[in-house]
Amino acid sequence: MVEGLPCSSMVITDKLVAIKSRELKRMEAQTDHDVVPIRDNFLKRKVEKFDLDDLEWIEKIPECMVFRPSREEFEDPIEYLEKIAPLASCHGICKIVSPIRASVPAGIVLMREKPGFKFTARVQPLRLSEWSEDDQVSFFMNGRKYTFRDFEKMANKEFTRRYSSTCSLPEKYIEEEFWNEICSGKTQSVEYACDIDGSAFSSSLLDQLANSKWNLKTLSRLPKSTLRHTSAAIPGVTDPMLYIGMLFSMFAWHVEDHYLYSINYHHCGASKTWYGVPGHAASEFERVVRDKVYTHDIMPVDQPNAVFEVLLGKTTMFPPNLLLDNGVPVFKAVQKPGEFVITFPGAYHAGFSHGFNCGEAVNFAMSQWFPMGNICRDRYALLRKTPLIPHEELLCKEALFLSHERLQTSSSNNEWDSSSEKCIDVFVQFMRSQHYARWLHVNTGARLLYKSDIQATIYCGICRRDCYVSHFMCSCSLDPICLHHGVDVNCSCADRIVFVRRDIKDLEAISMSFEARPAKRTEQFCFLSATCDETYQPYCEMSVGIDNVSTDAHRSPSTSNVCNGFKAGESPNINFADNESSVVQESDDSDVEVFRVKRRPTTSIENRSIDEAIVSDLPENQVFKRLKKALDHGFIPDESFIEVKPPPSPVNEFQVASYEINESRSDDEFSSIKWG
Repeated sequence: MVEGLPCSSMVITDKLVAIKSRELKRMEAQTDHDVVPIRDNFLKRKVEKFDLDDLEWIEKIPECMVFRPSREEFEDPIEYLEKIAPLASCHGICKIVSPIRASVPAGIVLMREKPGFKFTARVQPLRLSEWSEDDQVSFFMNGRKYTFRDFEKMANKEFTRRYSSTCSLPEKYIEEEFWNEICSGKTQSVEYACDIDGSAFSSSLLDQLANSKWNLKTLSRLPKSTLRHTSAAIPGVTDPMLYIGMLFSMFAWHVEDHYLYSINYHHCGASKTWYGVPGHAASEFERVVRDKVYTHDIMPVDQPNAVFEVLLGKTTMFPPNLLLDNGVPVFKAVQKPGEFVITFPGAYHAGFSHGFNCGEAVNFAMSQWFPMGNICRDRYALLRKTPLIPHEELLCKEALFLSHERLQTSSSNNEWDSSSEKCIDVFVQFMRSQHYARWLHVNTGARLLYKSDIQATIYCGICRRDCYVSHFMCSCSLDPICLHHGVDVNCSCADRIVFVRRDIKDLEAISMSFEARPAKRTEQFCFLSATCDETYQPYCEMSVGIDNVSTDAHRSPSTSNVCNGFKAGESPNINFADNESSVVQESDDSDVEVFRVKRRPTTSIENRSIDEAIVSDLPENQVFKRLKKALDHGFIPDESFIEVKPPPSPVNEFQVASYEINESRSDDEFSSIKWG
């Protein structure tokens, strides 16, 4: 079930909306003699919380690891990244110097191979912010369309105007200039063309790098990349995006969507400075941001996920010495043309450009990503943030792949590599928790039916998790509900239906086979942590009905719905509040206010209409009442059932009849809920 403070999203959103509303009123009230209020966004202020009088800390930031693979090592990017990850991830970011270079320049690709290529840049205020109700930074679209050459001319002109030279300057000097400028310089803003759909890798067969597996157009879908299982293209995640910058263009502190890996290639132009915080220190990073960067008027102290949500806006920039002074590890990389920068799961990072340049980035994932992906998925659920990728689907498909791969392997030893082990552990935990949740539903009168063979992703109406394996529905709402919310989610409908995939038995058989493997580690992962019902047996069989056969909606569970003694291993401990997040973390479209990077995949009209029908939002007070109920009671069944009349026809997952409820229920008001 969902645990925590799901209302944090609404609290922060309401505050940001109030701030935006005040600014709009000020603009409407202005006269011809007034200063344009929008310029307040660019006015530099002395921000006492950031000490930039002394820049000696610049030399105290250690360099991240730099790798120089041979041509042989460079053959398979995923294999090479798996090899260096245990060391490199300790720094959050690393740099890889490519042994081969692109023979077709990015400018040629974007001007000749892509005729008509144009883009719009964002205007970035070049200043620090108090991050209070009265002072926040926003990025704006400037509305002007650039060609690649036009933007280069503009950027070079600004560089020459400032330094009377077109030559590159020392890296340390530019870094000092950036922090001096953002603190008290005269430059009000810069432009940054980010999140541009497309790639600057050439389609020429003569370009060695473009025809290698390091071409970012294909890297995310390589055989060992988990994202190959996604059926739809997702700009910025599975498909690369371009980032074209000028002097002091910056990317603010942020973490990758779903805690994915990212790979950034520097095509051409001036260098970029990167700062990275390792994933194991992410919680410490967020603590410093909460206590030292954001003021409490926009950051309630009792909302633990509020920091994470505001950082999702990707507009928060502050000097890394604040992290050093508070014991948070931070590392630096200076990326030059022909070099790759890798960011690892959960690693916050930021940086800026030394002049005109062009980079390209895409996400990818390996089997070892799943534990971190679970942590991020749970955080999204608390914020009711719709995921970009179908996490459950990726997990199940990767487990299927590993199982089939092992069956086809002639090797006599039965060992798995560490990356596969992490995926397997998460999958077994997930399948056990799903099975136990279904068992609890069945034992409280729910029916099991097979899901329809439809490709659209189903999202939970409460927390927005994707429901690939199973979900339940009732007469309370048309929305599907994921099994993380337990049996008692403010629902006492007489006809509750749990829908499962038709290949559910195959998935459970694979999970059991994984559990039967020799144990290689004692307690690296704690599968499940709460005590199950003593009558429950893992993987016991439960009969699944057929949705086109008339059945009694109010029958009690038959003997076929009860465990049949099919036991594999010992009974697990289950904690649905921590479900799928057994690893402990140690320590879009953009608009005027929020700087978004990735966008959800586009779907066909047919799929979209179905998807919209099954994921329509619950009323807000009903959502939070259900969440509150789940938090307070977990899997405690409701003893008082509402009398309902049976539907005139069988119910399926996409069409729930309007039941006549004889006893009315009143939802608690949102304001009456006390969280914490």
